[in-house]
Amino acid sequence: MADSRDFQLRIITPDRIFYEGSVEMVEFNTTEGEIGILPGHIPMTVIVKPGILYIHEEEGEKEAALHAGFAEILPESVTILAEIIEWPNEIDEERAEAARHRAEERLRSKTPETDIARAETALQRAMARIQVLK
Repeated sequence: MADSRDFQLRIITPDRIFYEGSVEMVEFNTTEGEIGILPGHIPMTVIVKPGILYIHEEEGEKEAALHAGFAEILPESVTILAEIIEWPNEIDEERAEAARHRAEERLRSKTPETDIARAETALQRAMARIQVLK
């Protein structure tokens, strides 16, 4: 049951409503650093950076790999528009490890055609997937 220690969290992707419910706290990475949101947070909009999303519910904590998007934070609700987000049981660990190795190799190659920012983002996404499985 929602009370003054809770707020509404809604996570939407292009394919589905990933999560909708009452939470005590949510934590994730932004381009400005890590953020933890509690009820009554000041209104703001942030850009999501790849990492682990922590959802604190009355029953316990849930984790997901959050890759990119935007978040609207209001005192009574948070809405995350996610490009990609995955529960641990939706992640293929071998595929995530292979993606990590490819991204690391691209960063090591330092050839003129290497897009460093894209390789770094790919590495962050792969690491988020791997970490949420641990």
